[in-house]
Amino acid sequence: MNIQEYFTRISYNESHKDADLQALTVIFQHHIQAIPFENLSMHCGETIKLDLQSTYNKIVRKKRGGWCLESNHLLFWALQELGYDVCILGGNSYEPAERAYTTEINHILLKVVIKGNSYIVDAGFGGAYQAWQPLMLISGKDQPQTPGIFRFMEDNGTWYFEKVKRKHYISEQSVPFTDTPALGNIRKIYTFTLEPRHINDFQELNTYLQVSPDTILQKKSICSLQTTEGLYALVGWTFTEMKYNYMEDMDLVQITTLTDEEVEKTLKDKFNIVLENKLVP
Repeated sequence: MNIQEYFTRISYNESHKDADLQALTVIFQHHIQAIPFENLSMHCGETIKLDLQSTYNKIVRKKRGGWCLESNHLLFWALQELGYDVCILGGNSYEPAERAYTTEINHILLKVVIKGNSYIVDAGFGGAYQAWQPLMLISGKDQPQTPGIFRFMEDNGTWYFEKVKRKHYISEQSVPFTDTPALGNIRKIYTFTLEPRHINDFQELNTYLQVSPDTILQKKSICSLQTTEGLYALVGWTFTEMKYNYMEDMDLVQITTLTDEEVEKTLKDKFNIVLENKLVP
């Protein structure tokens, strides 16, 4: 595995002499704009292996994306190679339908320490809740970014990660958008503790997510990618394009329903993904 090959994959060609916050921010942004958050393997009859060589081959060499376990594991390896003080953490994501956090850890994120300051780096959440820059690990402080305002709240060693939602402006040809911010404008994302984890702690989860019929990852084929202005998301046959802050405190959302042929073309054109096996959206 070669860091230069990873840099080519994410179109990063700047100097990275210092393992500082500036380099971390730029590498992170290149990563999330090049590597989609996707679970297409599950819907193509492929097995997702959770080891670095498999993840590297899939994402770097085959130019695929991956879900949090893969994308953040690859980023963890790259940051280690560059000399960053980085560790893996485990998170419990918020289930809006249940109005509760999952009881079991089902997410992986990274903590990077630079000059005594801790930052949370997570390239694996995808969609509209993907941060675009490392977030300082500090409780109660609003951290505005292009996608919205993020913040952490800490309570007895448990950290809560949330985002302030913006309104959506739906262009006319689109179908109605269901995620209205009417239920309050704070979207809970996940909780985590600072207990360091090892990638092998997630092997069981990796298997479970591929076999359990109850998870959203089983029910939907998902591919999302951050762009310079917002994001692309393909869920099943529904393609969504979002532009952040199209108007003040409002994101522009365009939704299209695709045919099977258009799904394949959209994956290639928008996400730069060509699948080896047939996708069943």
